[in-house]
Amino acid sequence: MVLTESMEDYLEMIYRISRQRGYVRQVELAQALNVQPSSVTRMIQKLDEAGMVIYEKYRHISLTQRGRSIGRFLVWRDHMLKQFLQLIRTPAAIEEQVEGIEHYITPVTMCLIRDLVVFFRSNPKYFMALERQRRSPSYPEGEKFEELRAWLFRHADAP
Repeated sequence: MVLTESMEDYLEMIYRISRQRGYVRQVELAQALNVQPSSVTRMIQKLDEAGMVIYEKYRHISLTQRGRSIGRFLVWRDHMLKQFLQLIRTPAAIEEQVEGIEHYITPVTMCLIRDLVVFFRSNPKYFMALERQRRSPSYPEGEKFEELRAWLFRHADAP
C-alpha cells in the first residue's frame, strides 16, 4: 500500500505523541493535527487496515512495528530536511518548505541529503566554497523567478 500525504502526517504525529507515553488518544491526535475527531476515526481505521496502527473503538491508538518504523523515518525525514535547510541558510520559512518537500522526496534522496549535511558539517572549508558560490546569480541570466514558488500561494505569511 502506498501511503498518502495525510496518512504520513497522521503516522508522524502518532509516533511523536506515542514516544512520550506509549499510546495516543483520538482527541489529542485531532488537536495536534488540527482536524475533527471524525476525520481521525476514518484515518485511523484506514491505518489499522493497512497494518500501521492497532485500533479498537473507544481505546487508545498504538503503532504496530511497521507503523513505528515508518513513523520513526517520517520524524527523521522532517528533522533532516530542517537541518539541511538551516545549513544552507535558506532565506524562506523552513517549516513551510519542509511541509512542501517531505511528501515528495524519496528515502534514497533523504539519505543523500543526510550525507550532504554530515559532509558539510565535517568539512567546513567545502561549505565555505558553497557559500562563495551562492554569491553568484542563482537563476539563469540573473533573472528572478520567485513567483514560481507555488507554496507562496498556500502560505500567505511566507516571504
